[in-house]
Amino acid sequence: MYDGCDTYEDLRKMRDKQIKQVAKNHTELNRFHDGLMTQVFQLAQEKVKKEWGPAPSSFSFFLMGSGGRFEQALWSDQDHGIVYESTSDESRDYFLNLGKEISDGLNVVGYELCDGHVMSSNPLWCKSFEEWKGQLDGWMEEETFEAVRHLLIFVDARVIVGRDEFIDDLKKEIHYKMDESPYLLKRMLKNTMHVKKGVGVFGQLLAETHGSHAGDVNLKQTAFFPYVNAVRLLALKERLMSATTLSRLDSLSDHTLGRSERKEYEDEFRKLLHFRLEYGKQEDYDAVLKNKRKN
Repeated sequence: MYDGCDTYEDLRKMRDKQIKQVAKNHTELNRFHDGLMTQVFQLAQEKVKKEWGPAPSSFSFFLMGSGGRFEQALWSDQDHGIVYESTSDESRDYFLNLGKEISDGLNVVGYELCDGHVMSSNPLWCKSFEEWKGQLDGWMEEETFEAVRHLLIFVDARVIVGRDEFIDDLKKEIHYKMDESPYLLKRMLKNTMHVKKGVGVFGQLLAETHGSHAGDVNLKQTAFFPYVNAVRLLALKERLMSATTLSRLDSLSDHTLGRSERKEYEDEFRKLLHFRLEYGKQEDYDAVLKNKRKN
């Protein structure tokens, strides 16, 4: 698939040509995204290697957000980070340069830069393993909304290049802290509840009231976030390592959520993923493309 894709521009052309063809189902589409992002990483790594030499230590490049949860739609922005083994100025400079090259490359290929700067080009999301441990501890000790939000973003981390154990061990640090501080889960719940109300008093979905999308239902805010946020909290409660909503649902114990309930929620979430995919296909792709490039 990637033969002849020697530049970010080549990958962009291939993406524009093939993405709707491979989007036959949710799994195939996200495998396509994973493959593209891996190819971008490899091109970025080769470019940095020519100027800076080989990586000074082992590392992991990981996705977060919808990418980390394996739930990307046709269009997606960037949410990613890097954790590396060596704690040194050399490693910090090297991996921040790699992170910037990855971010720029992904942007060329069609993944918009993250408005919240959750990218490995940002020192907040590109650190050594020991620095990551310290940062996670700090987020868990702080009482601020922002710190808990960052923590919840990290919980969805999924490695696509490098050593899985870096992220696994960092997630275990979160679980250990939760064992010591049970109130932490309540703080996460409080943070999660700060979302725009999407359901009315009669159970109806609330449409947008202002702007160019007035009258439309925000599928992400109204439908996806309630599933994603609730299942993430239940997974944290049970100290699960998985990052995807479906795998988290499947791994929950019967004590937390009965088998029949889990099956019902899983089926409904799959329908939601399918509906989003079909709705995206029905839109004029070229029009969406122009709109994305304009912004």
